[in-house]
Amino acid sequence: MAEIIGVRFKEVGKVYYFDPLDNKLNTGDRVIVETARGLECGEVATPNKTVDDAEISHPLKPLIRIATEKDLNHLAENKLKEKEAYRICEQKIANHKLEMKLVNVEYTFDNSKILFYFTADGRVDFRARSEERRVGKECRSRWSPYH
Repeated sequence: MAEIIGVRFKEVGKVYYFDPLDNKLNTGDRVIVETARGLECGEVATPNKTVDDAEISHPLKPLIRIATEKDLNHLAENKLKEKEAYRICEQKIANHKLEMKLVNVEYTFDNSKILFYFTADGRVDFRARSEERRVGKECRSRWSPYH
């Protein structure tokens, strides 16, 4: 048996289990956890409960911390950056006459990645646009047909 919390990263997304490390958390609490994408801020969807070991993947990743006011402000700043990145990406799509529709843009919490989600009827060739990379303090992005 293991004590877990369930954390969701999108409003209707999948719930992932984490080790609460002796913290008692409630539904709706914001937490910082380590994921495959790096540090992420999520919302507790399942408060502390004990589950059978067969229900979880071991080892459980631990809770890093309960989100602070600074973390929540950082999350809000990322949302503003996402809007700006969306606007810039739409301009580049139009300028290059790419046959694709931008759906969403996400910054990871730690700003180590920016993800562009799009739809297209067929493959989109980004090779000619790879020179468009913008690498700087504010944003490090790359065109990828896989997001």
